[in-house]
Amino acid sequence: MTHELPNALNLRTDKAHSARMYDFYLGGKDNYEADREAAGRVAASYPGIFVCARENRAFMHRATRVLARDHGIRQWLDIGTGIPTKPNLHEVAQSVAPDARIVYVDNDPMVLVHAQTLLNSSAEGRTAYIRADVNEPETILRSPGLIETLDLTKPVALSLNALMHFVTDAQDAHGLVRRLMSALPSGSALALSHCTPDFDPQTWQKVTDIYNRAGTPVQFRDKAAVADFFTGLDLIEPGIVVGHRWRLSAEDGGAAPEDGPVPIDAEVSLWAGVGIKP
Repeated sequence: MTHELPNALNLRTDKAHSARMYDFYLGGKDNYEADREAAGRVAASYPGIFVCARENRAFMHRATRVLARDHGIRQWLDIGTGIPTKPNLHEVAQSVAPDARIVYVDNDPMVLVHAQTLLNSSAEGRTAYIRADVNEPETILRSPGLIETLDLTKPVALSLNALMHFVTDAQDAHGLVRRLMSALPSGSALALSHCTPDFDPQTWQKVTDIYNRAGTPVQFRDKAAVADFFTGLDLIEPGIVVGHRWRLSAEDGGAAPEDGPVPIDAEVSLWAGVGIKP
């Protein structure tokens, strides 16, 4: 297990951060007043944000399970990991394949503080944590933590859950994903979820304004723009759908009917899909 430490931590608790806001949406305690204030403003405009966060997490669990069980994936590169919330990706993957290897990547020092939780691998597998930014793919791909953990001659699942809406077109969001996928061999996968304004444009414009004022640029995309991330990949069933509708079955870890009513699409407002590299 490897863990890359910076020389110093600067948590910037006076400024809202997307990872800590997400922790708040999930009911976590690793957030600060600035995060809670910004997240509260989002929730006031879009009460479904809590459902969206939960369904995003559930999609990650299902996608990971399906890739391990049905597609033989044994390696993951999870960028934009966020503050650990059990079960974490490696726990889901290793419940199916104990020898699974996972590299986590995030640029929030708060995630680093809790990274030991992400390094609690099974004996047969391995995990690593890298502090890096998706906007610098070469830094990620050349990191000793990645090189020592993953074999890039074998399939890798690139996991980008609720991340790419924090990367604007000006930052070449689609180009960044293409660069990362180009470094992975045939049989690799892209598992991606992305918030969308498709179901309620006015509300999502308010959410955009709140994040931008908090110092976190966002670009929530429509379905066509999300589909562009999967260009050149073979989408697995059911394609790109609202997150809670992706493989919603008990076999894949979906909710059972007695778990409560299925949320409506506008509450979730999250496109999700998984594609395989030919």
